[in-house]
Amino acid sequence: VQLQASGGGWVQVGASLRLSCATSGASRYAVGWFRQAPGSDREFVAAVSRLGIDTSYSESVKGRFLISREANKNTIYLQMNNLKPADTAVYYCALAPRITFDSAQYLFWGQGTQVTVSS
Repeated sequence: VQLQASGGGWVQVGASLRLSCATSGASRYAVGWFRQAPGSDREFVAAVSRLGIDTSYSESVKGRFLISREANKNTIYLQMNNLKPADTAVYYCALAPRITFDSAQYLFWGQGTQVTVSS
């Protein structure tokens, strides 16, 4: 299984970005997005179930971020709106047998994509 995250960049406060996670073989897995800021632990951002029906969000992004997956289930998006400086981090996508916020349950990880939000 391979994962490729993309779509990061440098934006100003209040802007939007859409991250993509292109995968092979992800249709059998739930997909999560995590992020890690310098000096901080990796934290859960959002996850979507295998069929794309169930979603889960951290409180810090709820109402601003939207996770979705294409009908073929192998490409997963994270639409990020109203971005804040606190959203600055490297964002990772990962695969797990079921939807969860627990990073230890994720079996496969992609490389990260940097998101920088400037005030």
